[in-house]
Amino acid sequence: MKRLVVFTDLDGTLLDENYSFGPARESLEQLKAKDVPVVLCTSKTLPEVLHYRGLMSLRDPFVIENGGAVFIEKGYFRRMPEEAREMDNFYMIEFGLPFEKLIEVIRKLKAKGFKIRGFHEMSEEEVSRLTGLAIEEAKWAKDRRYDEVFIIEDNSQDIETIKREIEREGLTYTFGRLHHIKASFNKARAVRLLKELFMQEKGDCIFLALGDGKNDKEMLQEVDIPVVIKRPDGSYEEALLGIKNAYYTKRPGPYGWAEAISQVLEKLEL
Repeated sequence: MKRLVVFTDLDGTLLDENYSFGPARESLEQLKAKDVPVVLCTSKTLPEVLHYRGLMSLRDPFVIENGGAVFIEKGYFRRMPEEAREMDNFYMIEFGLPFEKLIEVIRKLKAKGFKIRGFHEMSEEEVSRLTGLAIEEAKWAKDRRYDEVFIIEDNSQDIETIKREIEREGLTYTFGRLHHIKASFNKARAVRLLKELFMQEKGDCIFLALGDGKNDKEMLQEVDIPVVIKRPDGSYEEALLGIKNAYYTKRPGPYGWAEAISQVLEKLEL
């Protein structure tokens, strides 16, 4: 029998606007009881993911900062890729550039007159006001390695022009709930690596992914069962419309997450 493996975004998917996964808790416990790996694949930073991973009592691999790096607990897989490096109790595979390179490009853009500001320039209090995160969580959100978040302070400045300037520097612009600058990696690259490791370890697998934003598109296209989570306003992210074989949830956030997991487990008779 094929093993099910779940990849999931956090914000707007497994977490609601108040950063709660309460409505999905029962489904999450159901997956753990069935020994189904739940891989968090998110724009969040390492300390943020460690926090939520702890709350959810997960020990499966996870992906931080939109695919910047994959973390795998030591002993989880019998064989690891050559490029894996040790970090505390984890093996880490990096896809992103050093953070200093991102800051350098932001400085260049500011020197050209673009009114932008990154999380690295903000206080924890300002990040908290901007995101709705508690102060401690805002501190974690600032602890970035591969993907910097920024705001545009002058609404008259064209985002397409900023995007072209970022790409001219060899980097990539993405937009989720805020603006991001990073190297040319995405969640799909991390998912492909983990798919290979899971199949190497467990044989044939069925891969499911759940997401709600533009930055989830490549991840959703990489799996057998893509799930698009409805937004709180009742819409779906336009970039995620038309994904082949996708299931579009009727409910938003963690309610939709639980809905999709229930449907999939029933369909697969797990």
